[in-house]
Amino acid sequence: MKKFLNTADTFLPDALAGLAAAHPELRVDTDNGTVVRSEGTQDGRVAVVSGGGSGHEPLHAGFVGAGMLDAACPGEIFTSPVPDQMLSAATAVDSGAGVLFVVKNYTGDVLNFEMAADLASDADIEVQTVLVDDDVAVQDSTFTAGRRGTGATLFVEKIAGAAAARGDDLASVAGLGRRVNAASRSFAVALTACTTPSAGRPGFDLPADEIEVGVGIHGEPGRRREKLKPARELVAEVMEIILADHDSLGSGDDTIVLVNGLGGTPLSELYLVYGEVASHLAERGIRIARKLVGNYVTSLDMAGCSITVCRVEEPFLQLWDAPVNTPALRWGA
Repeated sequence: MKKFLNTADTFLPDALAGLAAAHPELRVDTDNGTVVRSEGTQDGRVAVVSGGGSGHEPLHAGFVGAGMLDAACPGEIFTSPVPDQMLSAATAVDSGAGVLFVVKNYTGDVLNFEMAADLASDADIEVQTVLVDDDVAVQDSTFTAGRRGTGATLFVEKIAGAAAARGDDLASVAGLGRRVNAASRSFAVALTACTTPSAGRPGFDLPADEIEVGVGIHGEPGRRREKLKPARELVAEVMEIILADHDSLGSGDDTIVLVNGLGGTPLSELYLVYGEVASHLAERGIRIARKLVGNYVTSLDMAGCSITVCRVEEPFLQLWDAPVNTPALRWGA
């Protein structure tokens, strides 16, 4: 293993210290395990909080800022944060209008955010939760009961964050987040395994001429392994799976598309994949209204990518286009 680190045990706090140094607009509390907007939450505005195991950067801490998240709770690598972190984040950002938890569907995250919501209620903080479960690769996995939460997490955080910023109430912000999740489908393919600092070796064995189709962002198994094939064929296979599950999406619809690198894939390859996705959707009369290409929901150094397609509903585009200013996502501000 070759990684930039001091020790495996201090990898996360060292990384968070670097985040704090690079982004003074964030308040990084390593004692409580939270990353919070330094300017705080405007009185009477809903706050949006998310979190999960580290290793998926820039998710979640990289999306803390104006127009998106008010706070994030980073757990250890591929490990859920604990309820005390989530309660600390909720307490730090609540301004009296309640807090929305955006939770990826992984068992530890779900249980711990539920416990944190109960603790917040005891402290007179109203909490609602959006559960993200957009991955259509498998129904149940090593880390989950039900579908995994992946690329659509970014869509939910952006659109819900914009709704909170314009002053929507908690029920409305939560409802929008759930609609975005329901309108989104994702699927990922791995070319290599990732290596966690603590393990020091790849998380699974993958022969040089094989790929994992439907991999999870922690390296969980997918649907199957198959031989590497040309990108055009592979993207067509993935898109057919996504569209087959997305029965409400058809000709004439608008979409938001994310072609997301898993951490170890060159941007040139991601653009190549996006080109194939765009062609595939165009052949079916489906328009891409907005798109992102790059590393947003990663898996450390895994080579591979995920594709997320969200069917646009009113007012998704208006909220997507609203100003955002975070370390990893910014426009219009």
